[in-house]
Amino acid sequence: MNFEELKEHVALLPYEEAVAAITAYLNEHPDSTDALTLRGMKHFGAGKRALAINDYHAALAIDPDCKARLALQSANDILDFYNKDLFNP
Repeated sequence: MNFEELKEHVALLPYEEAVAAITAYLNEHPDSTDALTLRGMKHFGAGKRALAINDYHAALAIDPDCKARLALQSANDILDFYNKDLFNP
């Protein structure tokens, strides 16, 4: 299975099954930055922010110019968001 087939396969799977499929793919292709980024995105969507950021960092360690750079920046922007009006209604 190549990455594009994996991406299509996990698109509609529940979180646990999708992560298991991506992890199995990563066992065969440990240097796949795209798969690490995809798994990170699945983690982030499930609210598991730390796992997502770990996957993004792992992908960046392999290739500093991969897609994980944008995903990590987006995650940081979301986590850094601060709305002072929410604390003082």
